[in-house]
Amino acid sequence: MQNLRDAIREGNCLLRLEARSMDEIFGSTAEFLVQTGRLSHEQLGVVLEGLREHERQHPTVIGNGCALPHFYDDAIDAPMMVFVRLHRPVNMGAPDGAGTQFVFVLLGPTRIASDHLDTLASVARLMADSEFHYEASVAKSKDDLLEAIDRHVARLRPPADATPRVTGADDLKVEGGIGAGLLADVRRRLPHYVDDVRDGLKSKSAAATLFMFFACLAPAIAFGGIMGEATGQAIGTVEMLVATSVCGVLYVLLAGQPLILLGGVGPLLIFTIILFRLTDDLQMGDQFLAIYGWVGLWTGLFTVLLAVTNASGLMRYFTRFTDEIFSALMSLIFIYEAVKALVGIFHGSFSDPDAPHDVAFLSLLVALGTFYVATQLSQFRKSAYLLPWMREFLADFGPSIALAVMAVVAWWLSGEVVLPTLTMSSGLTTSSGRPWQVDLNAAPVWIRFAAAGPALLATLLVYLTQNITARLVNSPENKLRKGAGYHLDLAVVGGMIAGCSLFGLPWLCAATVRSLAHLRALATVEEVTSPSGDKRDRVLHVDENRVTAFVIHLLIGGSLFLAPILGLVPKSTLYGLFLYMGFVSLGGNQFVERLSLWLMDSAMYPATHYMRRVSIRTIHLYTLLQFVCLVVLCVVNLYPSEIVQILFPVFIALLVPVRFLAAGWFPKEDLAVLDSDEEPEEEEQNWV
Repeated sequence: MQNLRDAIREGNCLLRLEARSMDEIFGSTAEFLVQTGRLSHEQLGVVLEGLREHERQHPTVIGNGCALPHFYDDAIDAPMMVFVRLHRPVNMGAPDGAGTQFVFVLLGPTRIASDHLDTLASVARLMADSEFHYEASVAKSKDDLLEAIDRHVARLRPPADATPRVTGADDLKVEGGIGAGLLADVRRRLPHYVDDVRDGLKSKSAAATLFMFFACLAPAIAFGGIMGEATGQAIGTVEMLVATSVCGVLYVLLAGQPLILLGGVGPLLIFTIILFRLTDDLQMGDQFLAIYGWVGLWTGLFTVLLAVTNASGLMRYFTRFTDEIFSALMSLIFIYEAVKALVGIFHGSFSDPDAPHDVAFLSLLVALGTFYVATQLSQFRKSAYLLPWMREFLADFGPSIALAVMAVVAWWLSGEVVLPTLTMSSGLTTSSGRPWQVDLNAAPVWIRFAAAGPALLATLLVYLTQNITARLVNSPENKLRKGAGYHLDLAVVGGMIAGCSLFGLPWLCAATVRSLAHLRALATVEEVTSPSGDKRDRVLHVDENRVTAFVIHLLIGGSLFLAPILGLVPKSTLYGLFLYMGFVSLGGNQFVERLSLWLMDSAMYPATHYMRRVSIRTIHLYTLLQFVCLVVLCVVNLYPSEIVQILFPVFIALLVPVRFLAAGWFPKEDLAVLDSDEEPEEEEQNWV
């Protein structure tokens, strides 16, 4: 590693080299060495012929976007190394099928060939570090490269006086008394606050903002509309948009993990509707907002108390077993809502046998078209067509382009078929025309204390949804580097729930699917290939920032004044985005991957780390246990009985004892493999 560092420090590096073959790389590298006085004109021919001949006999492209050509001859006076980064990756027949962008050229007399073996091994290990891979691809100078190498070395052997990098799991370990977790989160995230702003000023952030604006606006309008119908417009679309905008902005400014997006979630929506019906049954419907306010105040208080008492530390007992089931459930809810909306359109159309069905079929085509175009464009980064910057642009802006294209198609056909479009109120008037501030004194005194009962269930729901989503976002597989903020995030959410209750606004917490979609929109990924040929995306880097979420929620607030423009967007395009987000969130879920094994030829099973270490029978039984738990949660979430639905958070919490009991049903070693937070490091290195 020292040889590489010395070479770069001396200026032996070519960044953004325009070359399309290894022969061109050798020519440019040799010419560079001649111009800088490291090689003579007499040595030039020997070096070029030697490199070319060695490459023909022994190709040096090893994968991970890297090649290590080397040549030794006594005509070369001294050892030397040149680091070359190509302007764009080139297909050179790498074992993983990926383009080669980094070339390390080693030259020297024959006597130092054995010494360079250590250098070759060090470089190979260096390029297996996905974080260095990303940092080297964006380095603008030799100093940036040296800093990237130093960070790589620090990750391998952190200095004794340095604070170790904290992963999401480590953030849950709190030492100290009351408020220790909150203080630790503030100390961890505060030094990154300026970086969080600077890192958001990139083109990828603009793409993520545009996509996630519609991805967050659609469920806000949908949930707000449902809540308005179920509560007599006491809390409707306007309130949902205001809460999403204001709370989202405050959360970004105050919370520890800004990649998490707040929003309305199904379980909290159900809880609010049940609370309204309960007050109606008690002949207290006119006092609903006051009762709702008191329940919200208690919920906010309990949530803040959980944060202050370091209760998020209990999430250590929620393992990958729980995370995978919860993530799959949230993704399925998005897919279900999209399918349900489309089925509703067809049901309404076919209920009248004399009515034309053009609207129903065009709605289906527009929704599926949005889903298909967004999916294909998001994968365009791997295409061989167009220039690299064009592929990056199409991949980053894929969902937004898909929505715009299908909206134009719907507008073009509007002369013959008019599709339903977004409907929303304009301005800041409440849905029912009531005053914004809630009169808490309207509730009887006994209600003010009795409200603590239902607030306990609401608190449990907020606690679980917020923290499980945070665990998924902070997963080690996402390569986040700035640390999490479980306790701080929970305290901020609790404070905002209490604040929303004073104004009759819906309660918000971390929205799982939207948060994961936000993270993936900001991620730089590469395709890796397993020894069996199975391919998957691996996260190299995520642009952790506060800018995207801040702008997203500002735009949602601004949508209240853009009703005429947003009224041109067909609802079916948003259903397509729902499908896209649901299916994208399912990708990378190990539970879903293991479910697919049930339909796969056993001879074609991928050679994953758990397939290598655990018997097929155990894998299938473990997957079956997760599948049963998922089915139970789906049934509870969709059960027609409100009493059952309100117990949804209890069933989520029961996943912990189920996982505890599983320790008696499966071998401990097998559970450690199937339930590990991330793929074992030694296995990861075999995915080139």
